[in-house]
Amino acid sequence: MELLVGVKIGCLLALLTLTLFCGIIPVCFRWFRIHAATAGKHRRILTLLGCISAGVFLGAGLMHMTAEALEGIDSEIQSYFLQNRTRNEGNSSDTTDSTDVDYPFGELIISLGFFLVFLLESLALQWFPSGTRGSKTCEEEWGGAHAAHSSTFHSHGPLPSPSQRPFRALVLLLSLSFHSVFEGLAVGLQSSVPAVLQLCLAVLAHKGLVVFGVGLRLVQSGTGQRWALISILALALMSPLGLALGMAVVGENSEGGRALAQAVLEGVAAGTFLYVTFFEILPRELATPESPLAKWGCVAAGFAFMAIIAIWA
Repeated sequence: MELLVGVKIGCLLALLTLTLFCGIIPVCFRWFRIHAATAGKHRRILTLLGCISAGVFLGAGLMHMTAEALEGIDSEIQSYFLQNRTRNEGNSSDTTDSTDVDYPFGELIISLGFFLVFLLESLALQWFPSGTRGSKTCEEEWGGAHAAHSSTFHSHGPLPSPSQRPFRALVLLLSLSFHSVFEGLAVGLQSSVPAVLQLCLAVLAHKGLVVFGVGLRLVQSGTGQRWALISILALALMSPLGLALGMAVVGENSEGGRALAQAVLEGVAAGTFLYVTFFEILPRELATPESPLAKWGCVAAGFAFMAIIAIWA
């Protein structure tokens, strides 16, 4: 038992150290700031690096957050209906229960998370319409080539205004924080050393790259270094916090209501993450028409890495 606790503490420190290190690299080094890139080659490398991070976010959203949320929600709802059927055996028909269980509750909850952010952003734009006036500045910031070719087939339509970016950055951090807590919780709840090590290594394998992408996203969107460091620190603490919570409750029986609430929260977090990925991260990286095949390859490479990691995660 002492060995298991020691391994979990080691995993906690490893998660904290790796996420802090990977997140701080793009924040502390001026080289990663795209506004500081004067040479064309430097800017091109940063753009392709951003596309790789976009692919990582896409893979994290679809292959990890969404997949885990669907599995958790379906499992907990199946358990809920099974308990009700056992408790009320003979008072309700099996057909009704079966129909309820077959409903795609997981997809519904993830969609609700998506529409929740959509609603909040729409309300913000409704109350503060002056924020949309920055669209021209935003286009120039993301690349003059897009403005020059806006009348051609290269145009991708209007870009998100600068007023939307801080809100979407906050949503990105919150959704990743929720997911990180649940990842750490899963590690902390394991009851054997091999299971703890296997799950922790799977988390570490993709955690570093995801947090690096968050740091890169923060500095390239103009976030101040102080706030970027605070954001990375808060995000890095989430997995160790979840692991510590898992260690605290590992001897207790998990209540169905609490497990279902956890699965629902993870589903909402997955929906919000998908919203930010498809409406902020990918459009930002694909806004300019330069090197479309190279960008596609970088996005695909980032996604492929996350897809491979999902074999063990």
